[in-house]
Amino acid sequence: MQSLQQSFEELRQRIRRGRRLSQTGDDPVFYLVFDPAEMLDVKKKLKTWIAKLNLEGWEVHTFSMADAVHDILQSHDFREDWLEGEADDPLDFEIINETLADALTADDSLKNRLQDKLESLSQVSDGILFVTDLEALHPYLRVGSLEQRLQGKFTVPTVILYPGKRAGKTTLSFLGIYPEDGNYRSAHIGG
Repeated sequence: MQSLQQSFEELRQRIRRGRRLSQTGDDPVFYLVFDPAEMLDVKKKLKTWIAKLNLEGWEVHTFSMADAVHDILQSHDFREDWLEGEADDPLDFEIINETLADALTADDSLKNRLQDKLESLSQVSDGILFVTDLEALHPYLRVGSLEQRLQGKFTVPTVILYPGKRAGKTTLSFLGIYPEDGNYRSAHIGG
């Protein structure tokens, strides 16, 4: 298995070359796959990786799934109702998680935030977007569903920092605990 640094170096090379014609999708989406036990290491290395890409002439931006999830749930119209319902049965995690998942997906709130970020970068000729903090999506949804619904909207190379396991060229297991999923259309590096 590649080290994080080796995976990042491969990512840099692939971004420089662009997408290969043999890839199944057209969007410039790259999953940098790493073992979930390395999440803190990735967070520590991210500033260095961004600085290195900036020195090479890229304009690097980030989109934190943790921040987006937090903002959506904190500002939701039904937040007070949720808190009252939770007070009545604070250990009903299945209902709580289902309610929060609905809040993130029902009005495409999370998808729209990521799409807005991508649209804001559409005129940045040397832009790259790093999507971070994917662990915040557990247990609500997986990033592959967002990628599918945003197909054709990725205006800049987008690097998804993916804590999970890789099986083969196209199959990933989110956090290493979800069933393997082969529905990702993007390039996978590392893992």
